[in-house]
Amino acid sequence: MITFELGRWLLVALAIIGLAFAAPVVSAHGNETTADDAPPYDGTADDWAAWMEAHMTEHMGSGAVEWMEAHMGGTVDEMAQDMADGDYDGGMYGQGHC
Repeated sequence: MITFELGRWLLVALAIIGLAFAAPVVSAHGNETTADDAPPYDGTADDWAAWMEAHMTEHMGSGAVEWMEAHMGGTVDEMAQDMADGDYDGGMYGQGHC
C-alpha cells in the first residue's frame, strides 16, 4: 500500500516539475502571431512585389523571379497588384501554391 501511494506522489511531483520546466520554454517563443516571412495581406502592390521576390529567391534560388515571369505569362508587378486588390484566388493561392 505504501509503495502504491509513494508511486502516485512521485508521479504527481514529476508532472509538476515537467510543467514548471515546460512553461518557460513554451512562452520563450513570444507572442508574435505571424512568421517573419508571412505575406503582407493588407499591403500595397509594392509590399506584395517585394515579398514575392524575396520569397521566391529564398525558396527557389536566384533567377526564380525571371523563370516564373517567363513561364506564368505575367510579371511580379502584375501579380502584386492583384494581391493588393484582394484577388487571392487568381492562381497564386490555388492548387499550385506550396
